[in-house]
Amino acid sequence: MQRTISIPQHWGYPRFTLEQRTEQGTILGLYYYPSGTELAEQFDDGWRYALMPNKNSDEISYLKEDQIQPLTPEELFQQITVEIEFYQSQISILQQQLAVVTGGSSNG
Repeated sequence: MQRTISIPQHWGYPRFTLEQRTEQGTILGLYYYPSGTELAEQFDDGWRYALMPNKNSDEISYLKEDQIQPLTPEELFQQITVEIEFYQSQISILQQQLAVVTGGSSNG
């Protein structure tokens, strides 16, 4: 079952999605300041995003929609390719360790 999020019609749709990779990092969360609220008067209305600039850090940045730049298709392809290569290397190492533990037999 696919998860869905309901957004009130008068809010407008967010430009970015959860887990989307951007130049500023990966989007972990999003929230909205509706116009006419105290937060919107203080910080402007609209969508805000929580981003993790680096997956190896606990640092989180909070940016307005106009402060975020999406990755180009080429940049996204490059990031994903590097990550795939890393995990394939990790799988190979784990398979070697498993072979040592099982004495070279592979039951699976």
